[in-house]
Amino acid sequence: MKRALLTIATVVAMGLAVTVVAVLAPGIALGTMTEIGTAPGDVITYGTSSGSSGVSGVSGVSGVTGVSGVTGVTDSSPLPQCPGSPCVAVSQTTGFQVKVGSSHSITTIKRSGSIVAWTLTLGSPTTSAPAGQISQTTYFDQHEGGAAQAGIAVLKPGLHLEYTLVAQSPVEQLLPYFGETVQFPLAASIPVKKGDILALTVPTWAPVLALTNAAGHTYGKYVSWRASRPKSGCKVTSSQTAQQSLRSNTQYACLYQSVRLTYSALLVSTP
Repeated sequence: MKRALLTIATVVAMGLAVTVVAVLAPGIALGTMTEIGTAPGDVITYGTSSGSSGVSGVSGVSGVTGVSGVTGVTDSSPLPQCPGSPCVAVSQTTGFQVKVGSSHSITTIKRSGSIVAWTLTLGSPTTSAPAGQISQTTYFDQHEGGAAQAGIAVLKPGLHLEYTLVAQSPVEQLLPYFGETVQFPLAASIPVKKGDILALTVPTWAPVLALTNAAGHTYGKYVSWRASRPKSGCKVTSSQTAQQSLRSNTQYACLYQSVRLTYSALLVSTP
């Protein structure tokens, strides 16, 4: 089942650019369409984990049946941790991927244009639990400020790891899409400039952390992301640090290694 809320692209090969053949949003001219926030070898597959053989099946990883049962994922595609143990989530912060192996600055806008949609691959935290226990979803809801939500942010880099928030999308509720890859089209596209950074803002929590790829290999120190937390608060994940005030300046002092953030955005660059 496809979960693109508006048909912009069915399957996008991450890290590759293709030519736009139609106007995707009002005011957007024809240009080049690129998925920002991805690394070579990643594949986006919209839908649920209901394929006949799935990620762990005989042919899922190789791309014959895969996550949605149709197109599959590559060995390098990240898979969010939940509902595994531990179930980990981004909480109350804004962050962006710094590097994935030899791919640096994968969230840096390479050409000016407009963001017309953004995508999340969400883990599937448990929503029910045996008597006397609480589900993973309930735990996060109670400890991280409420129900899971997220939106994208556009940052302008400054000095000393400071970034200015220049634009942001509306925040979306995530619970209906747990266990899926979902694309959120933007009613109003977001203009971006070359050199801007695509970030993910999580006011509460979101199951979008991958500790391993589809082949089951854990990430090492060559995979890292930054968060809008002060240097003294890198281990404090239940304090609100999400950057949500336009034109505000925030230092992204905390670098986290061995983890992928499973988000991206669709950029239509200026012809």
